[in-house]
Amino acid sequence: MKSASIVITPAQLLEHWLGHRRVTRRAIEAFPEDKLFSYSVGGMRPFAELVFEMLGMGVPGMQGVVTRKWNNYEPASDALNTKENLLKAWDRATEEITKLWSQIPADRFQEEDLAFGQWGGPIHWIVFYWIDNEIHHRAQGYVYLRSLGIEPPAFYDRS
Repeated sequence: MKSASIVITPAQLLEHWLGHRRVTRRAIEAFPEDKLFSYSVGGMRPFAELVFEMLGMGVPGMQGVVTRKWNNYEPASDALNTKENLLKAWDRATEEITKLWSQIPADRFQEEDLAFGQWGGPIHWIVFYWIDNEIHHRAQGYVYLRSLGIEPPAFYDRS
C-alpha cells in the first residue's frame, strides 16, 4: 500500500465518535421513560431497540479490532428495561470503547478485516460504519422525539 498523508489521527477519529456518542446519550435522555421502549413511527423499531443495536456493535466491535477475534454480532439485551439502566450501559460502553481504543496500533486502521463475519474492509472503514449506523439510528430517534413534540438535542453540539 502506498503511503499517504494523514488526514485524521486515530485520536481525532476517537473524539469524533465520542462526540456522536455524547449527542446520542442526550437523545436517550430526552425520551420520556414510557416512550423510549415502546414508541414507534412507520413500523420502525422503538428507540431503545436501536440503542441495543448500537451497544451490540460498539464494545464487541472494538474487542474484535483489538483481538482480531470477532464474536457473533448480537444487540444488547432487552433486560436494559429502564432509561436509567440504558444510560448506565451507554456510559460503561463509552468508557470501554475509549479503553480499547488505546490498544489499537495506528497501522491496524489500514488493515482489512471482516467485522462480525459481515462487514469487510479496512478497520477505519468499519469504525466509520459504526459511527454512520449510530447517526442513522439517532436520526430515527429524532423523528420520534419531534413527533412527540420534543425538541431533540442539537446534532452539531458534540460537547
